[in-house]
Amino acid sequence: MTLQELRYLVALADHGHFGNAAAACFISQSTLSTQVKKLEDYLGVSLFDRSLTPISPTPIGAKILASARLIIAETEHIQQLARHAHEPMARTIRLGIIPTLGAYYLPQVLKVTQKKFPQLRLLLREQMTPDILTDLTNGQLDAALLALPVADDNLDVMPLFDEPFLAALPAQHPLAKRKSIKLSELHSETLLLLEEGHCLRDQALAVCGAQQQMEEIRATSLETLRQMVGANIGITLLPALAAFTSAPKSTVKIVPFQVPAPSRRIALVWRKRAPLPETFTNLATALRDALPSEVIFTKLTAR
Repeated sequence: MTLQELRYLVALADHGHFGNAAAACFISQSTLSTQVKKLEDYLGVSLFDRSLTPISPTPIGAKILASARLIIAETEHIQQLARHAHEPMARTIRLGIIPTLGAYYLPQVLKVTQKKFPQLRLLLREQMTPDILTDLTNGQLDAALLALPVADDNLDVMPLFDEPFLAALPAQHPLAKRKSIKLSELHSETLLLLEEGHCLRDQALAVCGAQQQMEEIRATSLETLRQMVGANIGITLLPALAAFTSAPKSTVKIVPFQVPAPSRRIALVWRKRAPLPETFTNLATALRDALPSEVIFTKLTAR
């Protein structure tokens, strides 16, 4: 059993098709098929159910694949340690980011990294939190920008900032002309939410409480929520960066909450066993030193 055979195994699992996996590995389909069959014969088990479309791992194949991914990740760990031993910021980082943060904070991230770390290359992927955590675990992502809490003892966490929530109200709403409002004043309002899977949905429910009326229409983006508010369907909560970055709409009014205002905590997270952790601590420190004016810096350290 060789490392290359394990790479072929993972490629086939990722692509679900012999031809596509072979192309990704820069080999012929027949070579890939032969190598996978050779590995199956060596192990004495069938790793894939070839009757399915796309091809899928068998139950034992899925377990072996999980181990294969760890072996490959550890091998890359060794290679990166050697390659970047003298310059931890001269490398490529696969960075995940949640959708409710990506469009509004990524320009700031790129501005900081391009200026501070010109040799650092970021490969960005926007995903919801559960998918990001899965990809961090299996090594498909190196780090991520997430909203806390993150319950995974295998991850290092460095908080960056606290991002306040603001109320998005229809322009004709009685509270829309106020300079600030109390959270309790929204308890009788219909709350518009993102669909299941968005961490902001859970945060909004935690902030507003279970007694809130929920609108059955659930949006897939913050901009859709904003449009629904403008149509007087209900109210919503917007993170400060989304509220301030987007152009103001005449049909929607953004109103801050009175102190103590609700907020969410944004952090950079990465695997504890990731190579060159100083890459991530340096990146997090640089991001905290160049915060947007709409957020409140929270001076916390990685755990």
